[in-house]
Amino acid sequence: MYSRYIFVIPVWTILLFFGFTACQKTENPPMPGFDRENSDARAIEIADRVMEAMGGREAWDQTRYITWNFFGRRRHLWDKWSGDVRIEAGNRLILMNINTKKGRVWIDGEEVTHPDSLAKYLDYGYRAWVNDSYWMFMPYKLKDTGVTLKYLGEGTMQNGRKADILQLTFSNVGVTPQNKYHVYVDQKTGLVGEWAYFPEASDDSAAFHTPWNHWQRYGRILLSDDRGQRKHADIAVFSELPDSLFSSPAPVDWQRLLSQARDSK
Repeated sequence: MYSRYIFVIPVWTILLFFGFTACQKTENPPMPGFDRENSDARAIEIADRVMEAMGGREAWDQTRYITWNFFGRRRHLWDKWSGDVRIEAGNRLILMNINTKKGRVWIDGEEVTHPDSLAKYLDYGYRAWVNDSYWMFMPYKLKDTGVTLKYLGEGTMQNGRKADILQLTFSNVGVTPQNKYHVYVDQKTGLVGEWAYFPEASDDSAAFHTPWNHWQRYGRILLSDDRGQRKHADIAVFSELPDSLFSSPAPVDWQRLLSQARDSK
């Protein structure tokens, strides 16, 4: 559902943020609860190709810290291994864990302590993170808990390139499990080139199509920052960061951090 802060709350399971203990039997094992029985073998094969094109499952699992600015609205810093996040949104600072949904909030530098207000802002932070991270990392989540993958055949993207089209539907996961997505995988590159969003799985017409353009390497993985009229900014991957970034309301020198990330490439 659209709002001034959150474009779409997509499905996102928090069961596990790609832990480090992946099964060794396959190169891209599904998350527990992935609907393999009702998914198409061809769709699963393409999902695995996407993961490989982005750097591979091992590289994704070993990537720990990622930061990005969601279309100029919110800045996120995520510890994938612990679930800790730092969210800066206007006059709001939210330090929380997306697994436990517990944390602290500051508004205009003043900590929010009233239980009802704190709960409201933590819920805002959780929903914002769910939404914003799906817009950033969806291609890494094609075999997530609760996902059913179908192969819809070949098609043409808005840029004229040929693509294999995957359908994602969801069961008992995330904030809005009634959503549906069509994901267009470029046949030449194996990367996601476009997606279409359907508010209801029964919808025949998409609410929107947007590209996934400008794939670049960050650390050992590839990420896309271009969604057409909207673009992510300040993307960086870190192998080490101080714990204080997830526990202290002290201002962060983001330009210095981003410069360090660029220098370490």
